[in-house]
Amino acid sequence: MNLQETLEFHVKEAVNTLYEANIETVEFQATRKEFAGDITVVVFPMLRVVKGNPVVIGEQIGAYLQDNVDLVERFNVVKGFLNLEIADSYYLNFFNEVSQNTSFGFVNTKDDKAVMVEYSSPNTNKPLHLGHVRNVLLGYSVSEILKASGKKVYKTQIINDRGIHICKSMLAWKRYGKGETPTSTGLKGDKLVGNYYVEFDKAYKAEIQELITQGQSEEEAKKNAPILLEAQEMLRKWESGDEDVVSLWQMMNQWVYDGFEETYKAIGVDFDAYYYESDTYLLGKEFIAEGLKTGVFFKKEDGSVWCDLTEDGLDEKIVLRSDGTAVYMTQDIGTAIQRIKDYPDVGGMVYTVGNEQDYHFKVLFLILKKLGFDWAKNLFHLSYGMVDLPSGKMKSREGTVVDADDLIVEMASTAEEISKELGKLDDYNEQEKKDLYKIIGLGALKYYILKVDPKKRILFDPKESIDFQGNTGPFIQYTYARIQSILRKSEVQNTGEIGTIKLHEKERQLLKQLQLFPEIIQNAASQHSPALIANYTYDLVKDFNSFYQNVSILGASSADERSFRVSLSAMVGQTVKNAFSVLGIEVPERM
Repeated sequence: MNLQETLEFHVKEAVNTLYEANIETVEFQATRKEFAGDITVVVFPMLRVVKGNPVVIGEQIGAYLQDNVDLVERFNVVKGFLNLEIADSYYLNFFNEVSQNTSFGFVNTKDDKAVMVEYSSPNTNKPLHLGHVRNVLLGYSVSEILKASGKKVYKTQIINDRGIHICKSMLAWKRYGKGETPTSTGLKGDKLVGNYYVEFDKAYKAEIQELITQGQSEEEAKKNAPILLEAQEMLRKWESGDEDVVSLWQMMNQWVYDGFEETYKAIGVDFDAYYYESDTYLLGKEFIAEGLKTGVFFKKEDGSVWCDLTEDGLDEKIVLRSDGTAVYMTQDIGTAIQRIKDYPDVGGMVYTVGNEQDYHFKVLFLILKKLGFDWAKNLFHLSYGMVDLPSGKMKSREGTVVDADDLIVEMASTAEEISKELGKLDDYNEQEKKDLYKIIGLGALKYYILKVDPKKRILFDPKESIDFQGNTGPFIQYTYARIQSILRKSEVQNTGEIGTIKLHEKERQLLKQLQLFPEIIQNAASQHSPALIANYTYDLVKDFNSFYQNVSILGASSADERSFRVSLSAMVGQTVKNAFSVLGIEVPERM
């Protein structure tokens, strides 16, 4: 039991003994800084079952706890708030139990059922951009947090590798590419293909203008532009299995897949399974047929198939067109079911997709429940807000996106620029500097994005993210490196066993903060929120820096104190490393 659970048991016991009454729960809060105490019991909710003056009730419960519970050393009552001071021995026992545990806060896999987390899921007509970066970082981090909380996790993505947008890039390459390849140009394959997506848009706009000058309306011109009609014909040929079109599609998609893998490696994320829309777009039809028999779906006069969700507060949703072709919903139904077939131990899924798809996932999850799948109750849409830049919105077809690869390079360059200004790396060789700039730059990017609640929109400023002060990745990395420096200088072996010593208030605060880490991991897993871990780590680092500034670590007055302070520093460092590992952020040994 943690401190709160232990105290809740004893407070309930006190109320029962003193007043012959039972309370269901005990309300706790952090003790306000102006009062002595480590944790506060709120007396007011007890007045429902215990009649009397809240101050008197607080005094009586406090006295009972002080007399009967070893871990309560002193207490004071302010109005209806009972502030408890916890004995040093409690914190030292906690420290001795966990200080040697390098995986502190993490739980070994304990569930038979796995969770599948889907993230990235890009289109194969352009490189990954800043919007994908938030998706990828969130999905990867939530996967790692779920693992740390004791879940078995599969990381997956569905690659949108078919459709008119893919044909646009293919057609533009065919028209203007002169046979160039990633090898002949030295460009990453996803960038090369993305360039032709932009080329298509330029040619399309030019043709629209030409048709308008010939007397067509803008709406007619958009439909009749020859290049668009040719792309639509190419899609029809792909769907009918035309050998030349399929061969071109395979070649250009492979270029993109190779480019994506390079970017994923640079960002530091991975996947256990890949699904492709070209394989899954026909899935789901059989389940629509089954659902028609059981009344989950109904057919309209034109032959289209729908699901009536009006009783659930939604509307009617089409799942098959009148010509029998599937819509995205059909495909998503089939893909979800296919994943369970492929991975029978999966008991739930997390979909990392932007908040513009909130309604789609409400409908998808509801339909899967109506189809009778038990695992459908364990589906979660990890909905997130857009990422904006100081310069405004991004548009792929106009070539104004912030490319993920360029962003990674820019972050390392910004880290280099700021590090040189601060003169922190004078004793590093060039390769060490280069490696460190990447660690700092990527850490800054990841932390800046992950510290924000996923639902909120982000205005991303690269320069602001690389600041060695404040709630940033580099500030936390720098503190970790400072701890490693202390450990190198100390030459103290961390035995983990500390005897009876008097704790300084800054040591107590650090131990209290460290105690929270396992609970933070569990909360972050249940809420699918890396922000909880990011901001916890910042608070821990702030507490450590306050400890570092107020307490002499290596100059402690006794060997026991010195050993404890060094060991406590080591534990803070390990916890920072563990926390950052589930955010996908590296910590440098020196900075």
